[in-house]
Parts: sequence; structure tokens; C-alpha cells
Amino acid sequence: SSHFFIFKTINEKFSCYQLSAYALHTWTHIRTCMQLPSSRFRFVPWHRLEQCEVTGDQLTCPRVREGPSDEELFHTEEDEVCLERGRRRRREDEGQNWEERLQENWENCVELNLSYQDLGDPFQKENFLRILRRLIRVEKLQLVDNSLTNLSTVRLPRCKILNLHRNHLVCLRQLPKLPVVEHLCLSENAIGSLLGLGTLGNSPLRSLNLTRNPVTFTQDYRAR
Repeated sequence: SSHFFIFKTINEKFSCYQLSAYALHTWTHIRTCMQLPSSRFRFVPWHRLEQCEVTGDQLTCPRVREGPSDEELFHTEEDEVCLERGRRRRREDEGQNWEERLQENWENCVELNLSYQDLGDPFQKENFLRILRRLIRVEKLQLVDNSLTNLSTVRLPRCKILNLHRNHLVCLRQLPKLPVVEHLCLSENAIGSLLGLGTLGNSPLRSLNLTRNPVTFTQDYRAR
């Protein structure tokens, strides 16, 4: 009976292994079949798509992250996506007007959400700061959860509402220059003191959120 039990146990384990392998194969097949026709365009910038009428300042939450290489993006094993050729043809047909219409138009943005950018590469961070420096007309700006550490080189001359929730700022001197800011959210950063608060002294500041910062453990910090 012991030999029968051992054989049965081995047989059950082998059956479970066969079932797991079959389930994995089935799931892979289902995912392949359920893939949308547009999946091959998921990494393509909007200005490289055919018949695209969207401009840069119409994007709700644009990404500035670096995508896959051109070889990975435009060439697959079974289907070759020749977007660059179509882009070149449109440029030749329509001249520079098409390029000018689709180029970044950050200077005219009034309300912008650039949250959750996942800026892991130095190139991405530099490109992100480059965009921020061009926001000369933005009045409401969301920069939530971007791991930002220093924005002191940025000036936002018209920004009234700035949300920097969940970043890595450690002092108020790392804030951008905000001459007209009214509402500033700095919750869940690493701000340990109020040094640099004087930089906001000439601003018409009405609310400052420092929730979940180390400075909130300082006694009577609000009185300062």
C-alpha cells in the first residue's frame, strides 16, 4: 500500500504540473487574443500618429518619460509600423505648419497636471525642469508624486495654486519662485524646518499645507 501511496502522490503532483502549464499556456493565448489593435501604438508620441489633430497644450496629463528605442518602437517581429515614413510624408505635404501646430506649447498653458511622471532617468528630470521653466502663464499646477528634490531654478510668475504633494523636498528654499501663489500644498515631503519661509513673504499666500512633514513635530510651528 505504501508503494501505491507514493505512486499516487507522484501522479497527483505531475497532474498538477500539467494543469499549471496548461493554465499558463491558456492565459498567454487569451492575453494575445484580447490585445487591442491599438496596442502597437502605446509608446508612440501623439505627434507621430497619422491624422492627429491634438496639440501639446490639450493633453490632460502628458508624460515626459523616455520611451523605448526607435527600433523597439517601430519594428516588431510580425508587424512593421512605419510611422516615421507617414510623418515624413505629411511634413512634405503640409510643410512646417503641421510641425508647428503639434510642437509643445507650454507657454500658453494655464492649468496643467504633470503628476506621477516616474522620473527615473537624469534625462527625464532635466527635460521635466525644462518644461517647468516654460510655464510662464500657468495658474494652477499639479506636480504630485514626482520625487522632486529641488525646484529653485524654476520661476512660475503667474502660478496661484501649486500642489507638490508627496515629493522629496527637504526645505522651503527648494521651492520654485512663486510671486503670486495663494495656495501651496507641500504635504508628505521631508521638510524639517521653516527656514526659507521668508521667500514666500511677498506672496499673497492664503494657505500652506505641511501635513506629514517632520516640521510638524516642532512645537508651535504654526505660530511662526
